[in-house]
Amino acid sequence: MARCPICGEALKWEEIIEQMLTLEDFENLLEDRDEFLKALDEFVFRCPHCGEEFWGRALDRREASKVFELLNEFKGGIDYKNGKVRLKLTNLLALDVMLEEWDRKVGRGT
Repeated sequence: MARCPICGEALKWEEIIEQMLTLEDFENLLEDRDEFLKALDEFVFRCPHCGEEFWGRALDRREASKVFELLNEFKGGIDYKNGKVRLKLTNLLALDVMLEEWDRKVGRGT
């Protein structure tokens, strides 16, 4: 899961996305994966643990891509008026990874 590149503490994707909600065109970014990932790479985040800033390009690209998918699957997952993510993205991402791992193991017959 996502970690701060400075202090190493675990980050919650819902908090990361909430920081991005300050972007004027955030809703439009959810229409195009490449644009979303580009905006994520260029965004400066603040770690809630150590307070240091870091570039989004330091975050796992695979996880970010899955977060994009989750945000699009659950259309009501963002409260734009209050600037909050209603989804527990970190938990959904962990579940998705566990299911992928399960599929991989079952698929091999182990």
